Amino acid sequence: MAGGVPAAAAPQGRATPAQARAGWWLSAPALVLLAVGATGPLIVIVIYAFLAKGSYSGVEWELSFDAWFQVLFQRDIFDDTVSFADAHLAIFWRSVKLSVLTTALAFAVGLPTAWFIATRPAAQRTWWLFAITIPFWTNLLIRTFAIMEVIRNGGLMNSALIALGVIETPIQILYTDTAVLIGMVYVYLPLMVLPLYAAVERFDMTLLEAAHDLYASRLQALRRVVLPVIRPGIVAGSILVFVPSLGAYVTPRILGGGKNMMIGNFIELQFGQGRNWPLGAALSLILLVIVLTALLTLTRLTERNDGR
Repeated sequence: MAGGVPAAAAPQGRATPAQARAGWWLSAPALVLLAVGATGPLIVIVIYAFLAKGSYSGVEWELSFDAWFQVLFQRDIFDDTVSFADAHLAIFWRSVKLSVLTTALAFAVGLPTAWFIATRPAAQRTWWLFAITIPFWTNLLIRTFAIMEVIRNGGLMNSALIALGVIETPIQILYTDTAVLIGMVYVYLPLMVLPLYAAVERFDMTLLEAAHDLYASRLQALRRVVLPVIRPGIVAGSILVFVPSLGAYVTPRILGGGKNMMIGNFIELQFGQGRNWPLGAALSLILLVIVLTALLTLTRLTERNDGR
């Protein structure tokens, strides 16, 4: 004991080695579950991507890069000539394009919605948020069928337009990219509204008053004041919408009718009817790389703007 302080006493707020070991033991079940449930399947996919295709399904346990070759190229079955896999590239382009458009439209609709909810009296906000989260109470498949009933040829939208005399024949929307886009915006819109609402709710409205006092227009105040302050909510909402829409399966499968395939449907096709597991694994890893690249890009942009 030196100066009245026990020598074995640990600094205040710092765990002793015994407490640290106890913490690791307590978290061990969760770590094992995470390793088995998340890391394990990813390792399997990585291994399958570098194996040969099986005769009927599955894989042959021999090193092969054919799956990676087939992602971008294809061989003619008659003369063995090599050409670009145009269908694969079209699927990749459609997936990225629709995911970006879904994120942009969800933001365009979600920002006014979040602003409206955040500027209501405190007693009303809970009810508005409750209304936003109601779609999550139903299954994704049911919500997708509901949208199909609205946009199909004999659906609610076409029937209303014909009754109003706007159109004479139904507009063909179902089984097109437009139908997939509408469905994904509807499905993922709440994931954009909630982060934006959290950011707008913390926004200091006196900043808008200061901007107007300095003769800023509404557009200038939005661009120079509102959007920079609520940027964390924009980034969070964009990530929550872009990532699931890029790998969407149910909505493109139903509203696209199997014709307008996205990368999620293409991966399922390789593991199912295509019986080409290595190609499906390679496509899965490419999808993972695209998602990670988008996340890192958004993070870097946010950090750079914050630094400025």
